[in-house]
Amino acid sequence: MIGVTEKVYLQNPYLRKLDARILEKKYINNKYYIKTNKTIFYPNLAGGQPGDKGEINGVEVIEVYEDGKDIIHVVKSNIHSDKAKLTIDWNNRFDYMQQHSGQHLLSSVFYKLYNGETISFYLGKEYVYIDVNIPSISKEEIEKVEQFANKIVFSNFPIKSYLVEKDEIANIPVRKDPTVNSNIRIVEIDGIDFSPCCGTHVSNTGEIGLIKIRKVEPYKNNIRVEFVCGYRALKDYTWKNYQIREISNLLSCKDKYVYDRVENLYEHREKLKKENRSLREKLCKYQAQELLQKSKTIDGVNIILDILTDMKFEDVENITRHLNSIENNIILLGLDNDKSSQFIISRSSNINIDLKDILSRISKVSKVKGGGNSQTIQGGCKDNLAEILKAFYEEILNGLNEIKR
Repeated sequence: MIGVTEKVYLQNPYLRKLDARILEKKYINNKYYIKTNKTIFYPNLAGGQPGDKGEINGVEVIEVYEDGKDIIHVVKSNIHSDKAKLTIDWNNRFDYMQQHSGQHLLSSVFYKLYNGETISFYLGKEYVYIDVNIPSISKEEIEKVEQFANKIVFSNFPIKSYLVEKDEIANIPVRKDPTVNSNIRIVEIDGIDFSPCCGTHVSNTGEIGLIKIRKVEPYKNNIRVEFVCGYRALKDYTWKNYQIREISNLLSCKDKYVYDRVENLYEHREKLKKENRSLREKLCKYQAQELLQKSKTIDGVNIILDILTDMKFEDVENITRHLNSIENNIILLGLDNDKSSQFIISRSSNINIDLKDILSRISKVSKVKGGGNSQTIQGGCKDNLAEILKAFYEEILNGLNEIKR
């Protein structure tokens, strides 16, 4: 009878190498599925924690998962031996230990200070978050949580794990109920927090290093708290410190005044944008009037046809809006830039011509893409903008002639 995998990682999460024996090996879909008599590899997403990286006899382990009471290691290459030397990526393992232990501690502090229960937990490669069932929290309260949690970190309290049975749970102040009924593994932070958990953890709070809350945002009537611990917190501080230093040098101010300086620049920029919009609006009105003066009048209808350059398409749209607000105008404007050619064609509301129908007919014979409605259409073409506008012009003239009849 093939034995059950011994989960050595639960007994000693610091063990980086282990000699084991291969009990079973299967070849499925170009991969080898290997079961050993014992393992230090943590299975992926057991208890929400990502799995370990590493090797077996020098062959990369690409996945680890639970199969009942067993642990299965997935590799791409065959292992030609029943002896297995297991090696895990220690930096990856210790990172997850720091984040997971930090999560327990942070969740405990939310519960102790504000009676906030952690209802979900995510441990990713870059950040960790918990969802806490309180509707909102102030900046001062978040700072209090962070400071309290880090006081526990710096106090270097021991973290231990042990197994209990269901009838013993009543005597332990667990923060959440266990999901199993026997061999319940409790992770305890020295009388501060008791949580049923099957993850790997550091042996004392000092090894968490630091807990830094990155942001808090509302999420489904709760709050989502994103944070990092240990080396991740150091990495987070490093790049932010560099960015702040570079920005302060750029703005010629001390780093602690960067926000005030950026806020002033932002307000100044918004003021300039508002002034710029106002000036562009006035300019568009003048350009619209100039185009109207150059228009060709046919049976009382002003035909405004031109190809513009060196402006944004939104300005062309503004010019068009000014022109089609006046009765008896038909506007055919193109914008010829280096990278693209665009057009907008519109009419005053008192002229009964379906421009969308005209676009449909022209797009069947020309390389034109666009859309709109019966009064205004717009689109683009790769080349021959003048020819495209001419085609619309001729179709519109035919439409005006039909109206006369």
